[in-house]
Amino acid sequence: MDGSVPPPPPGGSAPGVPTPPPGPGVAPPFAAPPTEGGRSRLWLGLGAGALALLLCCGGGGAAVVGLLVSGVQAIEEQGRTVSGDYYRALVDGEFGRAYDQLCEDARRRESRQEFERRAATEPQIASYRVGEVDTTTLTVPVDVTFAGGTQERQQVVLKQDQQTGGMEVCGVN
Repeated sequence: MDGSVPPPPPGGSAPGVPTPPPGPGVAPPFAAPPTEGGRSRLWLGLGAGALALLLCCGGGGAAVVGLLVSGVQAIEEQGRTVSGDYYRALVDGEFGRAYDQLCEDARRRESRQEFERRAATEPQIASYRVGEVDTTTLTVPVDVTFAGGTQERQQVVLKQDQQTGGMEVCGVN
């Protein structure tokens, strides 16, 4: 034996020998991927993704802003209401009802009886006008007119009740 491989039989290959790959000019077994319009589809997809991201983040941001605005409006409304209720009770001479508008700290400093005695000896309030709540300091200016005709601007200090979340009067300066 001289070590040479015999040529394959005509029309086939020798047993155990793989068929050689096709030569140049032969069509591939699959179609080539299209290249036409690839960039426009890429940019369209990126634009759609950016729009979706903007809608999600923008909607979340708008929701946060909406919650903050509604929270501030709720504080302003509650502060004006509780201040008005406090002064209405003082004008009506219902000092126990005014005491009920006070925060826990104010109630600890002064009992109901002490508050009623003090409020009864102070000049009687004839009328009042509640101003706008300062949400940074939680104070409300109230223009008070006493029975004698004198006027005074008082500052109501508010505090939020930790259990109910409602605003309460915590002092008057």
